[in-house]
Amino acid sequence: MSQNRLFQYYKTSKDQDLEILICQDAKEAHSLESVARFFKKDVLVFPDLRATFGDDLRVYKEEIHELFSTLRKYHSLKKKPLIISPLKTLLFNLPKENLLASTRLEFGSTVELKKFQEQMLFWGYSFVDMVQVEGEISFRGDIIDIFPPSSAMPLRISLFDDEIEQIKYFELESQRTQKDELESVEITPAFYSLNEDEFNTLNEKVSKSEFNSLVKDIASLGLWHLDENAANFLEGKDAKLVRNLDAFLVDAYALNKPTLSRESFNLEVLDESDDFKEISVTDIHALLKVHKDKKITVIASNEAVVKQAGLFDLKGIETRYAPYILNILTKDELVISLNKPDRIRRRRKSSILLDDLKAGDYVVHEDYGVGIFESIEKTEILGGIKDFIVIKYVGDDKILLPVENLDVIDRYIASGGSVPVLDKLGKGSFGKLKESVKKRLMEIAGQIVNTAAARELIKAPKIRVDEDELRAFQKLSGFEYTDDQTQSINEIITQMSSGHIMDRLLSGDVGFGKTEVAMNTIFAAYKSGYQSALIVPTTLLSAQHYRSLHERFDELGIKCSKLDRFVSAKDKKNITKALASGDLDVVVGTHTLFDLEFKNLGVVIIDEEHKFGVKQKEKIKELYHNVHLLSMSATPIPRSLNQALSSIKTMSQLLTPPSEREPVRTFVKEYDEKLIKEVILREIRRGGQIFYVHNSIDHMPIKLGELKAILPQLRVVMLHSRISATETEKELLKFEAGEYDLMLATSIIESGIHMPRVNTIIVDGADRFGMADLHQLRGRVGRSSLEGFAYFIVESKETLTDDAKKRLLALESNSFLGSGSVLAYHDLEIRGGGNLVGDAQSGHIKNIGYSLYLRMLEDAIKLLSNQAQSEKLKVDIKLTISAFISDEVVKEDRLRLDIYRRLSSCETPLEIYEIQEEMIDRFGELDTPTKQFFELMVIKILSLHKKIKSVSNYGQNITLTYMDEKKESIKSDSKDDDDIIKAVLKYLRG
Repeated sequence: MSQNRLFQYYKTSKDQDLEILICQDAKEAHSLESVARFFKKDVLVFPDLRATFGDDLRVYKEEIHELFSTLRKYHSLKKKPLIISPLKTLLFNLPKENLLASTRLEFGSTVELKKFQEQMLFWGYSFVDMVQVEGEISFRGDIIDIFPPSSAMPLRISLFDDEIEQIKYFELESQRTQKDELESVEITPAFYSLNEDEFNTLNEKVSKSEFNSLVKDIASLGLWHLDENAANFLEGKDAKLVRNLDAFLVDAYALNKPTLSRESFNLEVLDESDDFKEISVTDIHALLKVHKDKKITVIASNEAVVKQAGLFDLKGIETRYAPYILNILTKDELVISLNKPDRIRRRRKSSILLDDLKAGDYVVHEDYGVGIFESIEKTEILGGIKDFIVIKYVGDDKILLPVENLDVIDRYIASGGSVPVLDKLGKGSFGKLKESVKKRLMEIAGQIVNTAAARELIKAPKIRVDEDELRAFQKLSGFEYTDDQTQSINEIITQMSSGHIMDRLLSGDVGFGKTEVAMNTIFAAYKSGYQSALIVPTTLLSAQHYRSLHERFDELGIKCSKLDRFVSAKDKKNITKALASGDLDVVVGTHTLFDLEFKNLGVVIIDEEHKFGVKQKEKIKELYHNVHLLSMSATPIPRSLNQALSSIKTMSQLLTPPSEREPVRTFVKEYDEKLIKEVILREIRRGGQIFYVHNSIDHMPIKLGELKAILPQLRVVMLHSRISATETEKELLKFEAGEYDLMLATSIIESGIHMPRVNTIIVDGADRFGMADLHQLRGRVGRSSLEGFAYFIVESKETLTDDAKKRLLALESNSFLGSGSVLAYHDLEIRGGGNLVGDAQSGHIKNIGYSLYLRMLEDAIKLLSNQAQSEKLKVDIKLTISAFISDEVVKEDRLRLDIYRRLSSCETPLEIYEIQEEMIDRFGELDTPTKQFFELMVIKILSLHKKIKSVSNYGQNITLTYMDEKKESIKSDSKDDDDIIKAVLKYLRG
């Protein structure tokens, strides 16, 4: 990785004043940084900004933020450090120092709020209710939350009037502050530090920009229009190339209109000689023995690492405690590192709030059915003021739901995005419908519980494998497993060796290595003398998996076959025979595997588990009732269904991307022939292939003609569901062998296709796809160490609905690895949950909504597993007190709603008080009605525990009625709200 060249430079060159070193990519930049640090040089590394001139930079937000922070640091240092930068980052003019200014906020200083708000707007911050990603800010009364891009964590600033009273970091997940207070903090711009005039000028240029981006704003296109405020960073500096980058230069220039001329790159290239070699360390002791006469330096992050390597006698060896990796051998020196590459990836949180409920949304009430959520309304009842949720039904009938009972409603999530029919109040028809669904659910739950119970009693195949053999098998994969993969494999093998039946769900984002985990499972079964079956939903996927298994298992003598409806009758007969006799170890196929005889089946694996219905999955369990079952899904199971099944299922999750994987850059663009041509040519130039998704089979030949018109030499294969599977498979093999450049297909490629050479996908009419579908499609590319590109093409930005625009922006902004779980939840209402419970149930789901359906399924399973009471208890609180979360404290309806929703599902007073503590932390001191609402929630929970069905008062006289109609009367000290609350709580806690 060119470490030897820089090492040689610092060892032999008299000129040590190198200012900029240009390399190919981020990986090389960080390996060169290790060399500079070894020679105790001050160094800053620029990120690898691989944008094309005119790109929507929202897609590169993380790199832009990192680049500006590094530039700012560079300008602030008197003694300039060495800059190591990937080439592409330096191709464009970068903002001058004046655009990167920051401001300091100190404890005790004053802030003019209006001025500060304006400044943050001009500095590029997004104003939000709840801060979740860099470059966002939220103002809530006397609390400011801000996440400066240069900060590791967001900040919470508390004001007293206009004076800064407290500055603390806070955690994103919990929104809770950390204990330590900060004396002062530097606030950097989200993009550029502009004043009002500069902001308006740049904004105007951007709005008139000729570049094609979904939203024309400074975040997306600002960098391309800085003009005199940007400059060539290399100018006047001593820069060198780490090695000749000609091939990379050609590609970089083809893609960009760089501000640097080709001549700029007649830069000096660092020398290379055989006297300085990079080495890989396998046997450290042998290496030290051979080179014992040289000067030896051992690098380790700490003393424990040295001991782990078995180095106890360090006489004559210099040890350097540092985190970097450098392995170099020269004529008279040996430098070796004991550190392993850092594989920890940041797990990003998404900026999408998933549980938003807004006016106009459909909701389902567990007693009254489907209605429309209208608003939160304050109403005076019995002299006290309370918040109610207004839900509208047929004929403008409405119900007012007390917010403390918010847990009786759910967002209405339909199957396949169908529009629900509103229910009519007062007819009792919803109750009847619910009963019929309940009856049907009891049958399904019965099957699930009985199957689970029966499986518990069965003696299961004991599958275990020698650890060394397993490690040797894993080495054959050619890559290093993620910790999640290793953990999942260990969990699976431990469970299969226990003698109890395994029923485990393995969920992981697209391309996170589920198939590799499955192969380990099959290998363990084979080593224990058992056969395996891998069931998939489509013939395409079975062909794909068969090829992967075949490649991997062949050399190990593990016999593998494929069985689906396109296997000839003769072959089917032979395969069936081989399975029954035990001559075949593994079979992969579609539901044709449902009815086969095996000699010694040990494990059944279901891939793309979410594509099978509950009934189909139960059928598989019945057929293979005495074998281990591993289900794999790229769509994370919704929390509610996971709860429903948790009592009878175990779960493993893959949350970490493989270390080589890059995020897929996602762009939303209007259709433009020039763009399509450029995108296709760029991929072909780097030796790759392209998927072009077009979902109209009838229109596909026209699209083929359009592509041929702009690129006559393009080799295109067209695939869709009307082409026979035999033909499809044949063409797929040709495509995989590189006989075609581009595959024009419907979204049939969405499921599990693994083609490492395809690293660009173009989706035509992207606004007509659901978000999870688009995310799945995006996951088909960028599956090797090459960066993938996804282009979501829309006909016209102007005609996009707000929802479609939001969905596409979310995809553009959340292209980080592992965002699938976020997007899948967000998209449930579009895609619907029907496929999780089978087609036969979609009618029921349509009537009562997905969330309620799952809640009822969970209740039914709990009831049949003797885990739950049959009737959900309710309490009616009619106290004449004012209790609500005040809009003075929480201004945004959706945040108030979110807190109400969380409070209504609490089960202990402790949970209530934890949320109260969090609210004080997030929103400042609570006012009286808000405090009283928390006490009201505690009254509700304590009453449920004591089986009280109503609490009411008339003046000072308070009546508590139990479920068995027994009544108790108590008296408060006065009619005041606080005295009534105090008296009730004293009784309930007594």
